[in-house]
Amino acid sequence: FLPAGHPERNDVGARAAFIDHIDIPRQHVHPLAAVGEVADMDAAAEAYAAELARFGDAERAWPAFYLCFLGVGPDGHIASLFPDRPEIQVTDRTVVAVHDAPKPPSDRLSLTRPVLNSSRCVWLVVSGVDKASALGLALAGASYETVPAAGAKGRRRTLFFVDEDAAANVPGELIDQEF
Repeated sequence: FLPAGHPERNDVGARAAFIDHIDIPRQHVHPLAAVGEVADMDAAAEAYAAELARFGDAERAWPAFYLCFLGVGPDGHIASLFPDRPEIQVTDRTVVAVHDAPKPPSDRLSLTRPVLNSSRCVWLVVSGVDKASALGLALAGASYETVPAAGAKGRRRTLFFVDEDAAANVPGELIDQEF
């Protein structure tokens, strides 16, 4: 939860790396509220949930996402859902405010696990030796409470895209060289 234009905001990075370089209608981009645009983080979470609900249906209060693209942290966190934190357990909301996150920035907003997992495909990117343990635990079936990446599951397909450092301890039969 940062001011608009802050270099650590995900929408700033997404625009610089991708969105500003493709032909996508402006109304198809829905950034989270920034500091100063709403009263507080809880209001930002409610506002974003309401925005997503505009595109939901009778089955769910959010749009049917085709692809959810997630990075994985060294602790196995995804989105802003961290291990052993109450936010990973939330199933009755679309968006959750995360206070005092263990990784800066300390105040964050995140889609909840049910929203992420309603995507047709979930792709997780894991790179670096510091994430090898989290990858191994996720692939070994750790609980999503202790390794949130282990609970990321697309409705049709889930793929991990990993570099050699992150995959150093992964059994070869689990690695598809096709990608």
